[in-house]
Amino acid sequence: MRISDTLRTWARKIKHDGVTLWFACKDPGTPLAVKALCALVVAYALSPIDLIPDFIPVLGYLDDVILLPGMIWLAVRLIPTEVIARCRIETDKWMATNGRKPRTPWGIVFVVTVWIIGAWALWVYVLASHF
Repeated sequence: MRISDTLRTWARKIKHDGVTLWFACKDPGTPLAVKALCALVVAYALSPIDLIPDFIPVLGYLDDVILLPGMIWLAVRLIPTEVIARCRIETDKWMATNGRKPRTPWGIVFVVTVWIIGAWALWVYVLASHF
């Protein structure tokens, strides 16, 4: 198997697990702390905008290649085995019926909030260092 095929398969699995986390957020068998992590990951994964815009050289793709897959991997590892199995079945049904991942406006809220907090922190730092 070529590297490009391996990466393509891996990317599909990550996309699938992102939707699986969406169902894990709703499952009563998911522990509360893990639900919070899943909600954060799902909001970001299903958001139509990125935390680091893709037009920024190198850094723009780091969230897509490292940050997001790492967060998805961690969240999946923290979910109980029986819950993840149920959620993967629900994901398969969803993807077969809808053919796409769901969208959420909470991802936009999350990304915009992070940018606002970052801008505020930078503003405070600049003011503190000059005055």
